[in-house]
Amino acid sequence: MKFVAIIEYTQDHQKIQAVRPIHRQYLTQLKEQGKLVASGPFIDDSGALIVYEAQDRDEAEQLLRNDPFCQEGIFINWQLRPWNPVLANRNLLPE
Repeated sequence: MKFVAIIEYTQDHQKIQAVRPIHRQYLTQLKEQGKLVASGPFIDDSGALIVYEAQDRDEAEQLLRNDPFCQEGIFINWQLRPWNPVLANRNLLPE
């Protein structure tokens, strides 16, 4: 089941930049495990959208809370919602 996280970041941009490499390593591991569908920050770096593949909401919440961005206080607010993808143009998404 897919879960979408719409996340708001702290405004501490230096902290975001410092933690971003380990955050991206974590996301890469999730992708390799089949737990990450898509992710990316908003253009203004105010937050991000992450789509998880999880058995249930508890697992999706755990994936989010284990993210270094969450553990380091960069994720300050989020909505986590189940999502039913109907159409996708995979050619427009990065690898």
